[in-house]
Amino acid sequence: MAASQVTPLRGLPALRVDPSGNARPWLIVADLHLGLTAGERGTPGPPEGSPNAIRDQLLAACDSSGVRRLVVAGDVKHPIVGTPRSLRPSLFGVFADLLAAGVEVDVVLGNHDVGLAAHLPREVTVHPADGLLRDGVGVFHGHRWPSKRVLGADRLVAGHLHPGYRFASTGESASGKMACWVRAEFEDVPVGDRPRRFAAKELIVLPAFHPLAGREALNRQRPRRSRSFLFGRFLGEGSARAYLLDGTDVGPIVTPASTRRSGSPRRARPAP
Repeated sequence: MAASQVTPLRGLPALRVDPSGNARPWLIVADLHLGLTAGERGTPGPPEGSPNAIRDQLLAACDSSGVRRLVVAGDVKHPIVGTPRSLRPSLFGVFADLLAAGVEVDVVLGNHDVGLAAHLPREVTVHPADGLLRDGVGVFHGHRWPSKRVLGADRLVAGHLHPGYRFASTGESASGKMACWVRAEFEDVPVGDRPRRFAAKELIVLPAFHPLAGREALNRQRPRRSRSFLFGRFLGEGSARAYLLDGTDVGPIVTPASTRRSGSPRRARPAP
């Protein structure tokens, strides 16, 4: 059976999956972080980070790509422990509006999603943090090791890292960090002396969907989140490259020294 095709939507942090055969296409996004910009007692923050704005962007991504199934790869909400009362109506409303528009929704739990399921419409399908397998694509958030079933997928998709690439400061990003995709390709022979625990030929790390979420500069010598197993057991084992949302290839990313047994950093091998 032919493998599913995956294609980032140009200019949007969303990944389209086109299964082989007659199965319907679907989208994957990650790190919505609803409630991120809310102040104390639910006071609103910048409008572009509001739940309604995130909802509109999700609906626009589904409409523009003609897709009627959405998979959220974790961190639907921003508060890690609990869900503030002020956030609950907006949280429920975002997904109720997606369902009303004819979009089926699956959620894979992330590290921010403690207690999330109680505040979603019943029609949303919630999957545990060890992931979801659909059409040969394994989807997990990235804070917890995925299940054996997910690890057997042809292709893996994760979030959690909020990947970015640091440039000089620009009008779009005062910090100089631009959101990016990461694609890591794996050879049949593992790198180093550790056996590989997954069958996939490729891992894709999604950019955060929330436009104001923090970004991890992956071209730093030691990214802050380098202790994540996504670095040591995935990105460090393959040829990992970063791509901006417009598709620009900005080159290989640095594998942090902490993930290498030799203790020396290296750049991922360029893709052939």
